Amino acid sequence: MSSENRLPESRPGDGRTDAGDLLDDDDFPAYTMGRAAELVGATPGFLRALGEARLIVPSRSEGGHRRYSRHQLRLAVRARELVDQGTPIEAACRIIGLEDRLADVERANRELRRSAGDPEESGT
Repeated sequence: MSSENRLPESRPGDGRTDAGDLLDDDDFPAYTMGRAAELVGATPGFLRALGEARLIVPSRSEGGHRRYSRHQLRLAVRARELVDQGTPIEAACRIIGLEDRLADVERANRELRRSAGDPEESGT
């Protein structure tokens, strides 16, 4: 197994991440372009186009190969769904970016209301 595909070893007390934790990490770049394209149901060219549109920016292995995380694959699936419905890829990427920003703002708003003791938020 090459070093670029090897997960870090776990050593108690050294602060390094356990390999099992990486597998549960939605942001860990675990998927090659070919596997990512297969999982998304798209072509590698589609994934490259998403990168050019800056919706997803894959990590790179030591050899320069693109690597994708589960979070990035979920975004790619959403983009593929929109494109399949006739939305231009640039517009699909913009829509997804705005949806993510809105979700972040709504989450922050809920947290602020909860910390301020808003009775509407305490039941959710």
